[in-house]
Amino acid sequence: MKASELKTETPDQLKQRVSELRKEQFNLRFQRASGQLEKTDRVRAVRRDIARIKTLLGAKAAASRSGGKKS
Repeated sequence: MKASELKTETPDQLKQRVSELRKEQFNLRFQRASGQLEKTDRVRAVRRDIARIKTLLGAKAAASRSGGKKS
């Protein structure tokens, strides 16, 4: 997932996507603990996607507080 794709989404859509990724992260943790995880790189990708979205949410919140100068 790229940041350019996420910039067009609303904060509500981004929050929904974060909750979906958190569920996936939870399931990946269980798979890793039980030895069933095949794609180990997915854990890292999900964690980074969550961070990317939270960064965008913070930037959008700051932009709305400062008068909407940034998108």
